[in-house]
Amino acid sequence: MVDLSVVIVSWNVRDLLRRCLASLERPATISQEVIVVDNASTDGSVETLSPEFPGVRFIANVENRGFPAANNQGIRVAQGRYVLLLNPDTEVLGDALETLVAYADAHPDVGVIGPQLLNSDGSVQSSRRRFPTLATAFFESTWLQPYAPRWVLRRYYVLDHKDDETVEVDWVKGAALMARRTAIEQIGLLDEGFFMYPQELDGCGRFREAGWRVVYLPAARIVHHEGKSSEQVWPARHIHFQTSKIRYFRKYAGRPIAEVLRMFILANYAWQWGLEATKWLLGHRRALRIERMAAYAQVLRSGLRPGSQ
Repeated sequence: MVDLSVVIVSWNVRDLLRRCLASLERPATISQEVIVVDNASTDGSVETLSPEFPGVRFIANVENRGFPAANNQGIRVAQGRYVLLLNPDTEVLGDALETLVAYADAHPDVGVIGPQLLNSDGSVQSSRRRFPTLATAFFESTWLQPYAPRWVLRRYYVLDHKDDETVEVDWVKGAALMARRTAIEQIGLLDEGFFMYPQELDGCGRFREAGWRVVYLPAARIVHHEGKSSEQVWPARHIHFQTSKIRYFRKYAGRPIAEVLRMFILANYAWQWGLEATKWLLGHRRALRIERMAAYAQVLRSGLRPGSQ
């Protein structure tokens, strides 16, 4: 059994994936395998990169199965004692992987570890979280976020701890998340009812319910060029994010609360559509306003209704 299996789910980010895979090709003191699950990319990712990286196992899906389902494909064939779920728009720095494995080996009660994520400019990217409350749901990632009481987001983003402090948290972002194989075998795979977002929140919650600790480890550092896959389809990104958010609260807080949240979020998008329409009527950058109105309308037409799972 190898020490670490790196599972990367990719969709139409060939050049970023190349940089990610290159960052994994370095002298290492741990044994590792790399598995890329391609979600039906149309940019030639598999055809181009598989000859360049012969040591990488590529799994090519004929359709986009979503992020959790594709990660589960990789986890099922992984042989490592630990599994690192890694976004294709990341680059591993230095001995980050060895640091993650060494910490996990020294702390057998830790089920999940998240490294420190860095933005493209080297600044620290927020990647550690506490579980969301209803207040978080109504403020975070809505137009009300700038007006949220300071304590709401301070608590959620774990701002009471320093960026360079190793700390136990509720969950870590899935751009780079290492899990212990024995813990995965205990709690099961990712919930495929989420297409993308917030499978890591749901998964870390299940790890903690089973008694495993979740730790943010800033000594391991990984660059994350955030959102390069999902930003290709802006309306779909918003639909998936908000629908999954509603599904999460339906799963853990019940249908009535989830329905109130759904109507509130839809009202947010209706308000944004109205603002863009007003700016269009005033003649301000009309082409941009039309583009945004179309995107908001697409979100509104979706109804943001989670699946039945």
